[in-house]
Amino acid sequence: MAHSDMPTMRSKRLGNELRRLRVERDYKVQDIADKLQCGQPKISQIENGKRGIRPLDLTVLLEFYGIEDEAYIASIRRLAKEIHKVDWWSSQGPLLHDTLRDYLTLEADSELVREYDPSVIPGQLQTEAYMREIFQARHPAEKVGPLVETRMKRKELLESHLDFRLRTIIEAPVLHRISRSKALVREQLEYLLEMSGRNNVNIQILPLDASIPAEQYAPFTLFSLRGEPSIDVAWLEHVTGGTLLEQRTDVQVYTRVWDEFTAAALSPSASEKYIRDLI
Repeated sequence: MAHSDMPTMRSKRLGNELRRLRVERDYKVQDIADKLQCGQPKISQIENGKRGIRPLDLTVLLEFYGIEDEAYIASIRRLAKEIHKVDWWSSQGPLLHDTLRDYLTLEADSELVREYDPSVIPGQLQTEAYMREIFQARHPAEKVGPLVETRMKRKELLESHLDFRLRTIIEAPVLHRISRSKALVREQLEYLLEMSGRNNVNIQILPLDASIPAEQYAPFTLFSLRGEPSIDVAWLEHVTGGTLLEQRTDVQVYTRVWDEFTAAALSPSASEKYIRDLI
Protein backbone atom coordinates (compact mmCIF):
# COMPACT_ATOMS: atom_id res chain seq x y z
CA MET A 1 0.00 0.00 0.00
CA ALA A 2 1.39 3.39 -0.93
CA HIS A 3 1.98 5.91 1.82
CA SER A 4 -0.43 8.22 0.01
CA ASP A 5 -3.22 5.75 0.76
CA MET A 6 -2.72 6.13 4.49
CA PRO A 7 -3.78 6.59 7.17
CA THR A 8 -6.07 3.59 7.34
CA MET A 9 -7.95 2.32 10.36
CA ARG A 10 -5.40 -0.47 10.83
CA SER A 11 -2.36 1.81 10.47
CA LYS A 12 -3.90 4.24 12.96
CA ARG A 13 -4.53 1.41 15.43
CA LEU A 14 -0.94 0.21 15.06
CA GLY A 15 0.41 3.72 15.46
CA ASN A 16 -1.70 4.37 18.54
CA GLU A 17 -0.48 1.13 20.14
CA LEU A 18 3.18 1.89 19.42
CA ARG A 19 2.72 5.40 20.81
CA ARG A 20 1.12 3.98 23.94
CA LEU A 21 4.07 1.63 24.49
CA ARG A 22 6.52 4.51 24.08
CA VAL A 23 4.67 6.94 26.35
CA GLU A 24 4.18 4.34 29.10
CA ARG A 25 7.96 3.89 29.20
CA ASP A 26 8.58 7.63 29.21
CA TYR A 27 10.58 7.64 25.96
CA LYS A 28 10.73 10.65 23.65
CA VAL A 29 10.26 10.40 19.89
CA GLN A 30 13.96 11.21 19.51
CA ASP A 31 14.88 8.23 21.70
CA ILE A 32 13.07 5.89 19.30
CA ALA A 33 14.53 7.63 16.26
CA ASP A 34 18.01 7.09 17.67
CA LYS A 35 17.27 3.42 18.35
CA LEU A 36 16.01 2.81 14.81
CA GLN A 37 18.68 5.08 13.32
CA CYS A 38 16.21 7.31 11.51
CA GLY A 39 14.75 10.78 11.78
CA GLN A 40 11.97 11.93 14.10
CA PRO A 41 9.54 12.50 11.17
CA LYS A 42 9.54 8.76 10.37
CA ILE A 43 8.61 7.84 13.96
CA SER A 44 5.89 10.50 14.02
CA GLN A 45 4.46 9.22 10.72
CA ILE A 46 4.37 5.65 12.05
CA GLU A 47 2.64 6.70 15.28
CA ASN A 48 0.16 8.87 13.35
CA GLY A 49 -0.71 5.96 11.09
CA LYS A 50 0.67 7.66 7.98
CA ARG A 51 3.12 4.87 7.19
CA GLY A 52 3.81 1.27 8.15
CA ILE A 53 6.81 -0.14 9.96
CA ARG A 54 9.31 -2.68 8.65
CA PRO A 55 9.28 -6.09 10.39
CA LEU A 56 12.92 -5.65 11.49
CA ASP A 57 12.22 -2.22 12.97
CA LEU A 58 9.18 -3.60 14.77
CA THR A 59 11.27 -6.43 16.25
CA VAL A 60 13.89 -3.97 17.47
CA LEU A 61 11.21 -1.70 18.92
CA LEU A 62 9.37 -4.44 20.82
CA GLU A 63 12.66 -5.73 22.27
CA PHE A 64 13.62 -2.16 23.24
CA TYR A 65 10.28 -1.80 25.04
CA GLY A 66 10.86 -5.08 26.86
CA ILE A 67 7.79 -6.83 25.43
CA GLU A 68 7.99 -10.57 26.12
CA ASP A 69 4.38 -11.73 25.77
CA GLU A 70 4.52 -13.93 22.66
CA ALA A 71 0.78 -13.74 22.02
CA TYR A 72 0.85 -9.93 22.17
CA ILE A 73 3.90 -9.80 19.90
CA ALA A 74 2.12 -12.04 17.38
CA SER A 75 -0.93 -9.74 17.44
CA ILE A 76 1.18 -6.63 16.82
CA ARG A 77 3.04 -8.34 14.00
CA ARG A 78 -0.22 -9.42 12.39
CA LEU A 79 -1.66 -5.90 12.63
CA ALA A 80 1.54 -4.44 11.12
CA LYS A 81 1.24 -6.88 8.23
CA GLU A 82 -2.49 -6.30 7.68
CA ILE A 83 -2.21 -2.54 7.17
CA HIS A 84 -1.30 -3.50 3.60
CA LYS A 85 -4.31 -5.80 3.25
CA VAL A 86 -6.65 -5.10 0.34
CA ASP A 87 -10.25 -5.56 1.52
CA TRP A 88 -13.27 -6.19 -0.70
CA TRP A 89 -14.51 -2.63 -0.17
CA SER A 90 -11.21 -1.14 -1.40
CA SER A 91 -12.49 -1.39 -4.98
CA GLN A 92 -15.61 0.68 -4.25
CA GLY A 93 -13.71 3.92 -4.81
CA PRO A 94 -15.35 7.24 -3.83
CA LEU A 95 -18.79 5.63 -3.44
CA LEU A 96 -17.87 4.70 0.15
CA HIS A 97 -16.76 7.52 2.42
CA ASP A 98 -13.80 7.14 4.78
CA THR A 99 -16.01 6.76 7.86
CA LEU A 100 -17.80 3.76 6.38
CA ARG A 101 -14.47 2.22 5.35
CA ASP A 102 -13.22 2.59 8.92
CA TYR A 103 -16.35 0.93 10.27
CA LEU A 104 -16.07 -1.97 7.81
CA THR A 105 -12.43 -2.49 8.80
CA LEU A 106 -13.27 -2.61 12.50
CA GLU A 107 -16.13 -5.01 11.84
CA ALA A 108 -13.99 -7.32 9.71
CA ASP A 109 -11.22 -7.37 12.32
CA SER A 110 -13.55 -8.19 15.23
CA GLU A 111 -14.52 -11.45 16.87
CA LEU A 112 -17.49 -9.86 18.68
CA VAL A 113 -19.66 -6.88 17.71
CA ARG A 114 -22.17 -5.42 20.17
CA GLU A 115 -24.49 -2.93 18.51
CA TYR A 116 -27.15 -0.59 19.87
CA ASP A 117 -29.21 1.65 17.60
CA PRO A 118 -32.35 3.41 18.87
CA SER A 119 -33.70 4.28 15.41
CA VAL A 120 -33.13 1.45 12.90
CA ILE A 121 -32.58 -2.30 12.80
CA PRO A 122 -28.83 -3.12 12.82
CA GLY A 123 -27.36 -3.34 9.32
CA GLN A 124 -26.44 -7.03 9.29
CA LEU A 125 -29.98 -7.93 10.31
CA GLN A 126 -31.74 -5.91 7.61
CA THR A 127 -33.45 -7.37 4.55
CA GLU A 128 -32.52 -5.95 1.18
CA ALA A 129 -35.95 -4.32 0.80
CA TYR A 130 -35.61 -2.58 4.18
CA MET A 131 -32.13 -1.35 3.26
CA ARG A 132 -33.36 0.13 0.00
CA GLU A 133 -36.19 1.98 1.71
CA ILE A 134 -33.78 3.50 4.22
CA PHE A 135 -31.17 4.51 1.65
CA GLN A 136 -33.70 5.90 -0.83
CA ALA A 137 -34.90 8.33 1.82
CA ARG A 138 -31.44 9.74 2.45
CA HIS A 139 -29.25 9.29 -0.64
CA PRO A 140 -29.28 10.09 -4.38
CA ALA A 141 -30.54 7.27 -6.58
CA GLU A 142 -27.07 6.50 -7.99
CA LYS A 143 -25.70 5.73 -4.52
CA VAL A 144 -28.50 3.44 -3.35
CA GLY A 145 -27.37 0.37 -5.28
CA PRO A 146 -23.72 0.41 -4.14
CA LEU A 147 -24.73 1.09 -0.53
CA VAL A 148 -27.18 -1.83 -0.56
CA GLU A 149 -24.54 -4.10 -2.11
CA THR A 150 -22.04 -3.09 0.58
CA ARG A 151 -24.48 -3.78 3.40
CA MET A 152 -25.49 -7.12 1.91
CA LYS A 153 -21.82 -8.06 1.59
CA ARG A 154 -21.36 -7.45 5.32
CA LYS A 155 -23.69 -10.36 6.03
CA GLU A 156 -21.00 -12.75 4.80
CA LEU A 157 -19.21 -12.31 8.12
CA LEU A 158 -22.04 -14.17 9.83
CA GLU A 159 -21.98 -16.91 7.21
CA SER A 160 -18.30 -17.53 6.55
CA HIS A 161 -16.56 -16.60 9.81
CA LEU A 162 -17.55 -19.07 12.49
CA ASP A 163 -15.66 -17.11 15.15
CA PHE A 164 -17.58 -13.91 14.43
CA ARG A 165 -20.42 -13.09 16.84
CA LEU A 166 -23.06 -10.37 16.67
CA ARG A 167 -25.06 -9.13 19.65
CA THR A 168 -27.69 -6.46 19.20
CA ILE A 169 -30.13 -4.44 21.27
CA ILE A 170 -33.14 -3.14 19.35
CA GLU A 171 -35.48 -0.53 20.82
CA ALA A 172 -39.09 -1.76 20.65
CA PRO A 173 -40.38 1.33 18.75
CA VAL A 174 -37.97 0.49 15.90
CA LEU A 175 -40.01 -2.64 15.16
CA HIS A 176 -43.20 -0.56 14.96
CA ARG A 177 -41.92 1.89 12.34
CA ILE A 178 -40.15 -0.39 9.88
CA SER A 179 -42.23 0.61 6.87
CA ARG A 180 -45.71 1.49 5.64
CA SER A 181 -45.61 -1.67 3.55
CA LYS A 182 -47.06 -4.58 5.53
CA ALA A 183 -45.32 -7.07 3.25
CA LEU A 184 -41.94 -5.44 3.91
CA VAL A 185 -42.61 -5.34 7.65
CA ARG A 186 -43.52 -9.01 7.77
CA GLU A 187 -40.48 -9.99 5.71
CA GLN A 188 -38.18 -8.01 8.01
CA LEU A 189 -39.67 -9.42 11.21
CA GLU A 190 -39.49 -12.97 9.88
CA TYR A 191 -35.87 -12.38 8.94
CA LEU A 192 -35.09 -11.24 12.48
CA LEU A 193 -36.58 -14.50 13.78
CA GLU A 194 -34.52 -16.47 11.30
CA MET A 195 -31.30 -14.71 12.31
CA SER A 196 -32.05 -15.06 16.03
CA GLY A 197 -31.87 -18.83 15.52
CA ARG A 198 -28.20 -18.64 14.56
CA ASN A 199 -25.63 -19.63 17.16
CA ASN A 200 -23.52 -16.54 16.52
CA VAL A 201 -26.38 -14.01 16.66
CA ASN A 202 -28.05 -12.65 19.80
CA ILE A 203 -31.04 -10.29 19.53
CA GLN A 204 -32.62 -8.53 22.51
CA ILE A 205 -35.57 -6.15 22.38
CA LEU A 206 -35.57 -3.18 24.74
CA PRO A 207 -39.24 -2.66 25.70
CA LEU A 208 -40.87 0.70 26.37
CA ASP A 209 -41.13 0.05 30.10
CA ALA A 210 -37.46 -0.94 30.47
CA SER A 211 -35.60 0.54 33.41
CA ILE A 212 -32.59 2.19 31.77
CA PRO A 213 -30.33 5.21 32.45
CA ALA A 214 -32.07 8.55 32.04
CA GLU A 215 -29.41 9.88 29.66
CA GLN A 216 -30.00 9.83 25.92
CA TYR A 217 -27.56 7.69 23.97
CA ALA A 218 -26.67 7.94 20.30
CA PRO A 219 -26.13 4.74 18.33
CA PHE A 220 -22.93 3.01 19.42
CA THR A 221 -21.05 -0.19 18.67
CA LEU A 222 -18.51 -2.04 20.79
CA PHE A 223 -15.90 -3.93 18.77
CA SER A 224 -13.85 -6.70 20.37
CA LEU A 225 -10.90 -6.88 18.00
CA ARG A 226 -9.18 -10.19 17.32
CA GLY A 227 -5.84 -10.66 19.03
CA GLU A 228 -4.17 -11.71 22.24
CA PRO A 229 -5.31 -10.03 24.30
CA SER A 230 -8.49 -8.91 22.57
CA ILE A 231 -8.89 -5.12 22.45
CA ASP A 232 -12.25 -3.38 22.90
CA VAL A 233 -13.02 -0.08 21.17
CA ALA A 234 -16.22 1.94 20.94
CA TRP A 235 -17.68 3.51 17.80
CA LEU A 236 -20.20 6.35 18.06
CA GLU A 237 -22.51 7.00 15.13
CA HIS A 238 -23.65 10.54 14.31
CA VAL A 239 -25.25 12.45 11.44
CA THR A 240 -22.02 13.34 9.65
CA GLY A 241 -20.04 10.15 10.28
CA GLY A 242 -18.58 8.28 13.21
CA THR A 243 -16.06 8.66 16.02
CA LEU A 244 -13.72 5.97 17.36
CA LEU A 245 -13.04 5.83 21.11
CA GLU A 246 -9.99 3.81 22.16
CA GLN A 247 -9.18 5.14 25.62
CA ARG A 248 -9.97 2.49 28.22
CA THR A 249 -11.96 4.91 30.41
CA ASP A 250 -14.19 5.90 27.46
CA VAL A 251 -14.76 2.32 26.36
CA GLN A 252 -15.61 1.27 29.92
CA VAL A 253 -18.40 3.86 30.02
CA TYR A 254 -20.09 2.35 26.97
CA THR A 255 -19.44 -1.18 28.17
CA ARG A 256 -21.26 -0.32 31.38
CA VAL A 257 -24.16 1.19 29.42
CA TRP A 258 -24.31 -1.95 27.26
CA ASP A 259 -24.48 -4.13 30.36
CA GLU A 260 -27.30 -1.98 31.77
CA PHE A 261 -29.22 -2.19 28.49
CA THR A 262 -28.86 -5.97 28.17
CA ALA A 263 -30.00 -6.41 31.77
CA ALA A 264 -33.08 -4.24 31.13
CA ALA A 265 -33.92 -5.78 27.75
CA LEU A 266 -36.03 -8.85 27.13
CA SER A 267 -34.17 -12.15 27.08
CA PRO A 268 -33.38 -13.60 23.63
CA SER A 269 -36.26 -16.08 23.92
CA ALA A 270 -38.68 -13.40 25.17
CA SER A 271 -37.48 -11.15 22.33
CA GLU A 272 -38.34 -13.87 19.81
CA LYS A 273 -41.84 -14.10 21.30
CA TYR A 274 -42.21 -10.31 21.06
CA ILE A 275 -41.35 -10.44 17.36
CA ARG A 276 -43.70 -13.39 16.74
CA ASP A 277 -46.53 -11.50 18.41
CA LEU A 278 -45.92 -8.53 16.10
CA ILE A 279 -46.09 -10.79 13.07
